[in-house]
Amino acid sequence: MPKPESFPIEKIFVPTKLKKTLKPESVAEIAESMLDIGQQTPISLRLDGDRLVLVEGLHRLEACKALGETTILGVLVPTELAQHKPLLAERPEVEAERIKMARLKQLRLEKEAAEASTAASRGNATQAPRAGSTKGLRDNPKASPVRMVKAKPKSLSDWITQQKGTGSRY
Repeated sequence: MPKPESFPIEKIFVPTKLKKTLKPESVAEIAESMLDIGQQTPISLRLDGDRLVLVEGLHRLEACKALGETTILGVLVPTELAQHKPLLAERPEVEAERIKMARLKQLRLEKEAAEASTAASRGNATQAPRAGSTKGLRDNPKASPVRMVKAKPKSLSDWITQQKGTGSRY
């Protein structure tokens, strides 16, 4: 493994195909991390004539630019190794996994929403008196005549307590 060196940022060429994969939110996260702990992983570069071409580490490079750095840690990789390494965005299995995970997340959110809706409708159904109930008024304290007569509250806190007890909104 080659030893990481410091390279001037302005001399690094970023291929257009690589620029299209840039995600600003990732750059911001990496920049914050670099402020806290510094650059931990060097970028990969290859020589193309007299210029340096970025192979891997676009977000780290952009984070260093955003922080105002003039140099970045990197390693030079041989040209033949750099050309055979596919980008993550180009690998179909990675994209398929990303799509699958997004679909699973959507299904989970829909299931949670359906469960919340069902729970809310059950909550309303238990508070309303049921029409075919075999229980009498004595067996159901919420339906007893004594409980149905509301005493006039003496203070605001009494009124709020009364509203909470009956399930009303205040």
